[in-house]
Amino acid sequence: MAGRNSELQYLEQLYRKSGNQILVLYGRRENQGRELIQEFCQGKKFFYYFAPEVSAKAQKMRMGREIAAHYKVSLSEENYDYYFKRIKSGDSSKLVFVIEEFQHIIKRDAKFWEGIVRLRDKKLYPGPVMVLLYSTDIPWIDQEMQEALGTSGKKVTGTLKINDLPFVDAAQYFPGYSLRQNVEVYGILGGKPEYLAKWDLQKDVKYNVCTHILSRKGCFHDSVERAIRSHLRELSVYHTILEAVASGKRKLNELYKETGFSRAKISVYLKNLMAFDVVEKVCSFETGGWENAQKGLYQIKDTYINFWFKFVYPHLSELYSMEPEAFYERYIAGELESHLTPYFIKVCMEYLQFLDDTHKLPLEIHKIGTWVGKRGNIDIIAQNSVRENLICLCNWTEPQMTFEMCQQLFASMEQAKVTANFYYLFTAKGFDEKLVRMVAKEPRIFLVDMNRVI
Repeated sequence: MAGRNSELQYLEQLYRKSGNQILVLYGRRENQGRELIQEFCQGKKFFYYFAPEVSAKAQKMRMGREIAAHYKVSLSEENYDYYFKRIKSGDSSKLVFVIEEFQHIIKRDAKFWEGIVRLRDKKLYPGPVMVLLYSTDIPWIDQEMQEALGTSGKKVTGTLKINDLPFVDAAQYFPGYSLRQNVEVYGILGGKPEYLAKWDLQKDVKYNVCTHILSRKGCFHDSVERAIRSHLRELSVYHTILEAVASGKRKLNELYKETGFSRAKISVYLKNLMAFDVVEKVCSFETGGWENAQKGLYQIKDTYINFWFKFVYPHLSELYSMEPEAFYERYIAGELESHLTPYFIKVCMEYLQFLDDTHKLPLEIHKIGTWVGKRGNIDIIAQNSVRENLICLCNWTEPQMTFEMCQQLFASMEQAKVTANFYYLFTAKGFDEKLVRMVAKEPRIFLVDMNRVI
């Protein structure tokens, strides 16, 4: 499975350990946790059960039927302890027992979790077993699972969240793509494997956006509403807030004025969106110029949802009355470059962290972030444990990175009241000759052409 090597390695390491394990995996459906588990189970003895949202009695009966059919046995009892005694690998190998959407059982029947704990403790099935509990209900896992499991929650061996792929792993889907092409795809779809696999790498951005997003037959056309509707209600409120955030209304007071909802209501709905990994609160890197930093900012975290609410959702009437190509030219083409800038910064930050992991930086990163100021930003600040700073500037849109752009960075640093021990200047296009000559005399400044490293 492209891009999921680290998760597969983690699962394999856990599987090879002696004894029994319970692992909770969770994440958005589009991140293909099910497919990850299926690949992991290849060549292993496993039993898979999908738990639909039904009553406790119906769930128990359903699991019993499936165990009986899978193992070709007749079951004389209807309880989880008895069920878990009947599952088996058939030899000395470890059995992988997968339950998808397990929260649907735990919410209605405490006996299920008690049985899982006894299974883990070898009080039911005598052979080695690895229990994989998978869920797409992110808020429930993060906020309610521990209480639901009670004190026996400590029996869980580990919890693995299946996030969007980082840029370098998402790029595996597009061999031969240039940096620019990869950033374009990443800044539109994000790192969701389900989406990346459907992008036509033989066609350009316009074709893919028109065919897969703008066309009513497109595979991504209804993806945003499906994603929001899957766990959130009152779509009218969420849509209104998301459109406002995408348009640049990023503070609570701005959202209040734009939407007409009360501040208390907006706060509740933002909290729900953050729990579902759709929205995030922007936290500036802490510096001496805290009074000059913007605070209380929100932004859409989900890349594709951000694209949809910025470019498509505000113009639905035109979307359904125009040809996709004409819509693209009128509402997307002119603003796409600037829209991609924060995603290029994200790519540069990822590369910087790679350099840190491979010990190729002049300092060891202790914390990293961005600084959003009232009069200018700092794209990346990386700091070591003794507060030495590495400051980064990232150029995505301009034909060349120039010395004048560096001067703007220095002005932002003055506002932030931060100094630099080292500078890394990242560009997607090129460097001005004047800047190159200046840097040649300054060993603290490093120029990075991202076209040569990605």
